[in-house]
Amino acid sequence: MTIRENVKLILSELPDGVELVAAAKTRQPEEILEAVDAGVKIIGENYVQEAERAYQAIGNKARWHFIGHLQKNKVKKAVGLFDMVETVDSVEIAREIDKRCTQIGKIMPILIEINSGREDQKSGVFPEKAGELIEEVSTYQNIRIMGLMTMGPFGGNPEDSRPYFVETKKLFEKIRKLNLPSVEMRYLSMGMTNSYKIAIEEGTNMVRIGTKLFGERDYTSSQATPQ
Repeated sequence: MTIRENVKLILSELPDGVELVAAAKTRQPEEILEAVDAGVKIIGENYVQEAERAYQAIGNKARWHFIGHLQKNKVKKAVGLFDMVETVDSVEIAREIDKRCTQIGKIMPILIEINSGREDQKSGVFPEKAGELIEEVSTYQNIRIMGLMTMGPFGGNPEDSRPYFVETKKLFEKIRKLNLPSVEMRYLSMGMTNSYKIAIEEGTNMVRIGTKLFGERDYTSSQATPQ
């Protein structure tokens, strides 16, 4: 199937209220543009440099979400390019986003990345530390916390993701009830190509799909991991 056909199929499967983020890591701008022309409204990029190249071809035809691990030295460029950062997991990176957004007069919507599997090799704040981080970040003037994001385990049985999604959804609801300033808790970003159907069952309203949209990636030429 073509990218266009894949997009149409997935959009037809998604329930009302569930948004699709096209995970575009390693993809060529023309591939991303085909997805946008087919109905994709949000592009997810893992690397600022790749996003810059794609943006030159696509511009504001779609919204841009950062879905990778954001390095402090890339924040200045990132805040000028992206409409949301889904992967904030520390006070340090939030403070830098706030600082750079203040300089350009922008308020950045962010999601707090939850390491729901408590895996040391992954980014994200452990669930039991999330409340403390959110309370601190909620005081920053140029950031708006809009929800949570989690990865879940890579590959394997999609059912393996369910406990991670259940825990993150419970945390989402708990934080929403706190009514903190600058915390809206509108989005719960969970689920990728192999697990998005499980994530939908567990209450996600934003899924990040790459391989099922674009086909398999060429892992021999990148550091990409499945998204």
